[in-house]
Amino acid sequence: MIPTRRLLLSATASLLATQALAASQDFDSFLEGVRGDARRAGVSQNTLNRALAGLRPNDRVLELDRRQPEFTQTWEQYRDARLSQQRIDAGRRAFADNRATLEEVQSRFSVSPRIVTAIWGLETNYGGFMGNMNVIQSLATLAWDGRRASYFRNELMAALKILDAGHVAPDRMRGSWAGAMGHPQFMPSNFDRLAVDMDGDGRRDIWDNRADALGSIGNYLSRSGWRGDELWGREVVLPAGFDPSQARRDNMRPLREWVRMGVRRPDGIELPALDMPAAILIPGPSGQAFAVYHNFNVIRRYNPSNFYALAVGMLSDRVA
Repeated sequence: MIPTRRLLLSATASLLATQALAASQDFDSFLEGVRGDARRAGVSQNTLNRALAGLRPNDRVLELDRRQPEFTQTWEQYRDARLSQQRIDAGRRAFADNRATLEEVQSRFSVSPRIVTAIWGLETNYGGFMGNMNVIQSLATLAWDGRRASYFRNELMAALKILDAGHVAPDRMRGSWAGAMGHPQFMPSNFDRLAVDMDGDGRRDIWDNRADALGSIGNYLSRSGWRGDELWGREVVLPAGFDPSQARRDNMRPLREWVRMGVRRPDGIELPALDMPAAILIPGPSGQAFAVYHNFNVIRRYNPSNFYALAVGMLSDRVA
């Protein structure tokens, strides 16, 4: 029995070593293809050497990618986890400490400083945690793995171009396991389109420059259609007998129609009878309800989740 077991263990180890060698050779071939594509796209050899030398796949990235759980939290659980008093207090300090920059962002992009602060708070806890993984390694791992190869290969190429342009050093290009980066958690392609050099130093630094980071959030929302003279929405109380099937994001009606149906503010004051389109949402079993406007859907362009957009809106109302 013992010799047989030893033979089996030896055979297993040999098979694993062969598989590891094959994977390593496959990854090396993949990187050669990346180098060729990047050079043709204008990325310098020096940047490629610095970014790709010694790069290996990150097993932790693959593990996280393959075990993403379905979203099972209720609205109440999601809300309470993200709207803690600690996060609200930190948001008030961040708003006060960065008020001049936020007002400059508002002047330039016509986006509410409160909304910019709230997105910053939900994405990275006001810069407290921006991810600690090597973005190039994460993106290369995911592009090589093949499940969403085309998407992540494009993101990898965008990340190499960011390095080549000198916006950030390779050792500072750190982020989430999926490659989201900096204070705003931009993917590299979003950085390319939407990051701004707010302070005029010639670099778009969303990692270490708060002006660039907050300006980039403002630009993202502005380019997504933010209306500077409108709210995101508000919490409301629904009348008795309200038909819950009417509470859908795509059921936009003039606000005055909801007012006529008896929708009110929680303090009982009547909402303004405006023609502004609004939808009613009832996100959870507690029955908490919201009237949401155009800007709510702009927030969803940042993260296509009703829970996320509601949490951003509620946090924005509390930080200032």
